[in-house]
Amino acid sequence: MRAWIIALVLLLTPVAASGEDAWQEGWDAYLRGDYATALSTWRPLAEQGLAEAQFYLGVMYANGEGVPRDDAEAAKWWRRAAEQGLAEAQFNLGNMYANGQGVPQDDAEAARWFRLAAEQGLAEAQYNLGVRYDNGRGVPEDDAEAAKWWRLAAEQGLAEAQYNLGSMYDNGRGVPRDDAEAARWFRLAAEQGDAEAQFNLGLLYDLGEGVPEDDAEAAKWWRLAAEQGFALAQYNLGAMYANGEGVPRDDAEAAKWVRLAAEQGLAEAQNALGGLYAVGQGVPQDYVLAHMWLNLAGSAGDAVAVKLRDAIAALMTPDQIAQAQRLANEWIAAHPPQ
Repeated sequence: MRAWIIALVLLLTPVAASGEDAWQEGWDAYLRGDYATALSTWRPLAEQGLAEAQFYLGVMYANGEGVPRDDAEAAKWWRRAAEQGLAEAQFNLGNMYANGQGVPQDDAEAARWFRLAAEQGLAEAQYNLGVRYDNGRGVPEDDAEAAKWWRLAAEQGLAEAQYNLGSMYDNGRGVPRDDAEAARWFRLAAEQGDAEAQFNLGLLYDLGEGVPEDDAEAAKWWRLAAEQGFALAQYNLGAMYANGEGVPRDDAEAAKWVRLAAEQGLAEAQNALGGLYAVGQGVPQDYVLAHMWLNLAGSAGDAVAVKLRDAIAALMTPDQIAQAQRLANEWIAAHPPQ
């Protein structure tokens, strides 16, 4: 489950409003990057109460466009627009409270403004309100409420909400467990390029849960996630190539994908890559590199890797072991924990 919120400065589509000519003059200036003209044109409109102008003054202060960046000023103008019911301003003000930018951090206020925007149908606010109910920040923790708000956002096509709703069905949280519904929502997010949804959909095809078991489909979705750098998908795709499941068996391709996952620190992949070097499968046999990768996996708590590393060490010279240990230390130094 994703426990982060969408934290962006949401923009408005320009609309006709009172003072339309002045509004349009400011909009044209803003689009061409003439922020001084946009600011001088919109400020009088904002002070007269035009919500769209208030909103964009907030955007300009938040981004430092034509003015020094000033979160407090951004929050001030978004509050004025939000109090007039402008959903995008309510969303942005909710994010300011969530992050303590320009206002004191306040989870309850964040939830309140997200709710007002969500009730107007703003998908990003519906998603963020669902996250609040999922983690109990600013509202009581409530899986059913989280699922409710994520469903509303998911039905508008928001991939993050589709993924989270799929996870709820997959785990039976807030909704009855339903593999077919999980697959449906994962697919919708996966088709939008969401890597975690692609991975999970591949897993359902691999297990035959909610969809017919299909190794080729599993490999297809794992490849899409792997190409986006998702380590578990890279590892699983490597295993598919190693075993010839869903793809033709190809030891070199297996080693390629396993290596990409290993380089990201996935212990299972480091163990597998060490094993490939130990026997020369898809890579040249190399006890030094085998020891290095198994040592890294062992350092991450993989007991099987430790046993295999020690077995390989019995076949190595002291100089080779020292070289392998040096390579492992260099790798660790180049990949500090995130």
